[in-house]
Amino acid sequence: MRRVGFVFHGAPGKTVYIAGSFNDWEPEKSPMLYDDAAGYYAIDIDLAPGYYEYKFVVDDLWVLDETNHNFAANDFGTLNSVIEIE
Repeated sequence: MRRVGFVFHGAPGKTVYIAGSFNDWEPEKSPMLYDDAAGYYAIDIDLAPGYYEYKFVVDDLWVLDETNHNFAANDFGTLNSVIEIE
């Protein structure tokens, strides 16, 4: 397992989750917390080696990770962010 940090840059006061193949695409399982000092939302997740797709869920809107330029098409005709853990 490897601890992986995910960061979403957004204004305070939003509801931000991360959903992906690592949590059965259930955003409620992974709420992200706003760090006042850093000015962003963050979460650390332990991941086994493998290929994972994910998105941030911001105030019920599913969005790509703008800091990750790796993505894949999904069954809904949009894109998912991708991370591969070795």
